Amino acid sequence: MAIRLSDYLKEKYGEKIYRLSLSSGCTCPNRDGSIVMPDGERLTGGCTFCSEGGSGEFAAEVAPIDVQIEEAKKRIAGKTEAKSFIAYFQSYTNTYGDIDRLKNLYTKAVLRDDIKVLSIGTRPDCIGEDVIAMLSSLNRNKPVWVELGLQTIHENTALEIHRGYSLDVFEDAYNRLKKAGIEVIVHVIMGLPGETKKDMLETIKYLSKLEPTLDGIKIQNLQLLKGTQMYEDYKNTRVNDKNKYTFMSMEEYTDLVAECISLLPRETVVHRMTGDGPRSLLVEPKWSTDKKRVLNMLTRKCSGLFN
Repeated sequence: MAIRLSDYLKEKYGEKIYRLSLSSGCTCPNRDGSIVMPDGERLTGGCTFCSEGGSGEFAAEVAPIDVQIEEAKKRIAGKTEAKSFIAYFQSYTNTYGDIDRLKNLYTKAVLRDDIKVLSIGTRPDCIGEDVIAMLSSLNRNKPVWVELGLQTIHENTALEIHRGYSLDVFEDAYNRLKKAGIEVIVHVIMGLPGETKKDMLETIKYLSKLEPTLDGIKIQNLQLLKGTQMYEDYKNTRVNDKNKYTFMSMEEYTDLVAECISLLPRETVVHRMTGDGPRSLLVEPKWSTDKKRVLNMLTRKCSGLFN
């Protein structure tokens, strides 16, 4: 049993809250050569599944934060009547860079009356003590959510996808964030190359046993996108290793998500159950472009699994 994000927000704020995808102007240590793999390779292309946009194709263009927020609000004006928003910094690594610049940027966001929550996507290996201090300061103004891209607990998969850090790095960052009173949301990907259903459920079981209890989770299916390292590997290995890339059907994926949610603690908020990459880049699975149909199926299968 867990909690739907929409229910959680409505209960906490008494109104609809809408997420605005914004840009911090950060890059990623997995792209600028800062991370060195065990074999000595310096990573410059990001995680193999990550697009050139840093998994933030729907984020705003980099501009002054007030401009970004107003433009983002205009884009969704016809979709929602929400007057309150989550400032969501999604693409790349949003705690990687000049700490003073980032603190100034995020402070401007949280001081706005229409922003109720600051949500920052980042990596566990970019949570230094200066970052913790910045986040704690911001958290005194508005709730701060830190979104950590874990994807999997399995070290062999992490090496395969060039994640660039080990599980103990995640555990250390998680514990320090929680000790500082920061809410943590963890991203996981179902269907990474070579992983079985058992492997995927082991990741969820691990997260369900975290202490302190996990605040939130984002679950999505692997999306193979053109222009990524994974796509190039996919093209090169289809002939010699046909079993490396196997994509679940929509039925299989939604069944798996329902099983994942059934394993989560009742306090954990489910922020996402599927992904929708840009149609122009998506190679597989093609069914994920029909987000409405996927969400309807997930709603039906998961309806009895939420508080």
